[in-house]
Amino acid sequence: MNFRPLAIFLFLILFTSGINAQNFELGKVTIQELQEKENPKDTFAPAAILFKKGRTYFTYTEENGFIANHVYEFRIKIYKKEGLSWATQKVSYYVGYENLRDDKVSFSDAVTYNLVNGEIVKTKMKSDGNFNNKVNQYWNVASITLPNVKEGSVIEFKYVLKSENLVRLPDFEFQYDIPVNYFEYKSEIPEFFIYKTLIVGNIKPEMSGEVENIKQIYASNYKQIRSLYTGKDVPALKEESFIDNIDNYRGSIQNELELKRFPDKPVVDYTKTWEGLASTTYKDAEFGKELSERSFFEEDLKKLLQNTNSPKQRMDTIFKFVQNRMNWDKKRGYYTVKGVKKAYQEQAGNVAEINLLLIAMLKSAKIEANPVLVSTTENGIPLFPNRTVFNYVIAAAEIDGEQILMDASNKFTIPNILPLNVLNWKGRLIKSDGFSKEIELIPTSFSKRINTIKVSLSPETAQLNGTLSLQKTDYQALSFRENYGGKANESNIERLENDFGGIEIEDYKIENQNSNLSKPVFEKITFSSNKAYDIIGDKIVLNPLLFFTYGSNPFKLEKRQMPIYFGYPEQRKYNLFLKIPDGYKVESVPTPLRIVMEDKAASYTMNTMADESQIQIIVTQEISKAIFPTDDYDMIRDFFQKIIEIQNNKIILKKT
Repeated sequence: MNFRPLAIFLFLILFTSGINAQNFELGKVTIQELQEKENPKDTFAPAAILFKKGRTYFTYTEENGFIANHVYEFRIKIYKKEGLSWATQKVSYYVGYENLRDDKVSFSDAVTYNLVNGEIVKTKMKSDGNFNNKVNQYWNVASITLPNVKEGSVIEFKYVLKSENLVRLPDFEFQYDIPVNYFEYKSEIPEFFIYKTLIVGNIKPEMSGEVENIKQIYASNYKQIRSLYTGKDVPALKEESFIDNIDNYRGSIQNELELKRFPDKPVVDYTKTWEGLASTTYKDAEFGKELSERSFFEEDLKKLLQNTNSPKQRMDTIFKFVQNRMNWDKKRGYYTVKGVKKAYQEQAGNVAEINLLLIAMLKSAKIEANPVLVSTTENGIPLFPNRTVFNYVIAAAEIDGEQILMDASNKFTIPNILPLNVLNWKGRLIKSDGFSKEIELIPTSFSKRINTIKVSLSPETAQLNGTLSLQKTDYQALSFRENYGGKANESNIERLENDFGGIEIEDYKIENQNSNLSKPVFEKITFSSNKAYDIIGDKIVLNPLLFFTYGSNPFKLEKRQMPIYFGYPEQRKYNLFLKIPDGYKVESVPTPLRIVMEDKAASYTMNTMADESQIQIIVTQEISKAIFPTDDYDMIRDFFQKIIEIQNNKIILKKT
């Protein structure tokens, strides 16, 4: 699928490109740039990056060894008021290494340019515009705020990031939420370090490379690989509907160390296999040891399982016990902080402490259970076999050949229904013996919304009265409970009255709002409305699905840059029963029909039946895939557009 990054393995770059990088330099702002009123490629853009240049090179000292230096230069044009936020720039840098010194960031050459009476006026940033703030024990942020920035300004700045971390180089991003007119990235890598390079996103830079001899203190004569990536007219990466994490598709260049090979020394292989990842993770005390420590809960477990017989009963009982007892402290990760035992005693912990406790208790109950490492949607898609790509852990149990995924840190999940942000491509099940396998996280069965409407019309008052039953299962139920599980009836009534075009709710009941989690959520409503239909002459005209009609196509862009993400397969059913008022007869109802996408991944069926007393309309809409590639965008957009056209076919009742 074309949203997966393109992997390019660079041992030596043997290809060249015909592109010649333009000579962009800081301090060379032109009057034409200052006079420009809008970006020629994107007239709506509030700002544009006129150029971004990056360079990565290595230096060596006897004291510190090799250090990676990353230099970045920017020139940005501000067109509109909304673009003024680009005057503040922030760079995060890592300070949580165990065996390396902290990264360092320094800004320089920060200047604002304005056009005053036809002359270029420069305003340099003073030292009080430069800040360093501590975020947590692992990260700091360096920031600057450029002075005298207004609509029409051009700003420039440079920063250098120095790091002893040579395993993962900082990503070079070349796509932002504003256009990029030109970018270039140069890397100069000594032959001792072999990197695997990934190009992320749909934009493919022009690339060239060469091998050159170089002299430094470390060796009298060695080679380095010099690579150049360039591109121009990169479109803004704009927020679109139905997207998981926009950063998964942002154009960037990533480098991960594969080999380190120094003369007269053994080759060091940094390419972890997934099996190697499993083994090293279990060796960490904050992980593997926590799974083996069980004595503190054995007595409670024995009492808990007294009246259970089957493995499935034992699993459900243990899951509910851990879910109800433990309270998540909102911290993710797959390593424990205070340990499972202390978390159990305090009845609170991070994701790892809760779910490793769950796994340990399942194992004690003779149920096959193992951890599954996950990267949540906020964290991105795991590409390299590296522990840093994961930020979460869940449990996988196996009973009678069936695999069941669980997360007890969330109060509204059930077995095989995970938090929505965990449904991110694939997880990695690991065992203590090094065994590892990929786990599909995205479900394949439908989560359902079943809506039943029974209404009658009173033409003399232009009123509609009826009952409404809303049923939600699986992920639809989970989403509802997470958003509204703790809401009072008054809040839910207000929400529904707003969502359904100003109906007036006379009675509201809800079942399984935050209990009986394996059962659907039911909302039952008695309501009336004075806005549900039109009376035109001797006719009543109304939408076939009343307030369940799409107001507009959710897919409005002509072109889509990113995959369409629905999260999980979904089925929506609408059952409308309309009592025909006395003195009226049916003039027309929508024609029954069925729409199916070419690959049958989405369908929409409308059936209509009418007699002298009642109209019944049954609609089923199914989206059977969680993610659609960009190539399917036109089909998805057309699919929803056809639904809107169908829903515009009115029910018409005529006075007899």
